[in-house]
Amino acid sequence: MNSNTFRMPVAALLATGAVALLAAPPAFATAQHGAGEGKAGAVVLRTTLDVGLLNKTVHVPLTATLNEVSAPADATKTALSVTLDGVEGGAPVSVLRADVATSMATADGHRAQAEANLAKARVHVPGLPALALIEVEKVTAKAVCEAGKKPVASSAVPGAVTVLGKKVTVAASGPTKVEVPKVGLVSLELSAAETTSSTAAATALRLKVSVNPLDLNVAQVEGEIVLAEAHCESPAGPAPSPSQTPDIKPQTGTAGTSAGSGTAADLAETGGGSLTPYVTGGALILLGFGAAALVATRRGKAS
Repeated sequence: MNSNTFRMPVAALLATGAVALLAAPPAFATAQHGAGEGKAGAVVLRTTLDVGLLNKTVHVPLTATLNEVSAPADATKTALSVTLDGVEGGAPVSVLRADVATSMATADGHRAQAEANLAKARVHVPGLPALALIEVEKVTAKAVCEAGKKPVASSAVPGAVTVLGKKVTVAASGPTKVEVPKVGLVSLELSAAETTSSTAAATALRLKVSVNPLDLNVAQVEGEIVLAEAHCESPAGPAPSPSQTPDIKPQTGTAGTSAGSGTAADLAETGGGSLTPYVTGGALILLGFGAAALVATRRGKAS
């Protein structure tokens, strides 16, 4: 009696537990990530110059930017001049003056874009208070990076360009050099737009400067000046949609070999997770124990 009383609940429990394990749907873990935002930036003027004073015994770095912006989000700046102090006998130097000087950058999860524009602009360096290093009618640079599309970059110098008082035509094939005796040498280059699978960059004008006014070594200026620069990086794009939850059919059956094999087949068809083989194997083992317990119980009753 004690033996039968103990075996009956165990047999029922094992059989019921095996069916429950087989009927339980597999667990799926899904994670949603927001689309990555793009990046963009622009600047109207950037200088990296070295000013040598007193026969180059004193060096003053002349670094300046005008209307530099960056994104995500939106950013816009409009400033028409930039002035530096303390590099020309203590007097301020107006590095750039323009009628139009704007930069814009915007970026979100779908598109990143930047643009810089300059019109009627004059650039000065120390040692040349009356003579502009360069004058431009108009220069523009633009970069667009859209998710899922090839980035685009473009730049243009549609108007006249004057360097150290000389009108020049900037060649697209290579640098244009302008040399003025007793003043200096300026090399201008149309920077070609560059793109990759996810980035774009454009620069309207890049100048390499070496100026030594009247060979007096009063203010020797060397370095680089960039006019109208824009760059961007494509957004990562929308995150892939999570996999659909599989259509799990209700599992029914009695504790037996045929029910166990049919349920395992149904699970295989629905495509369980990585634990499915272990769950199925464990369930089959439990079914075996349950069947054996039932047989033993019946034999006990018969005896």
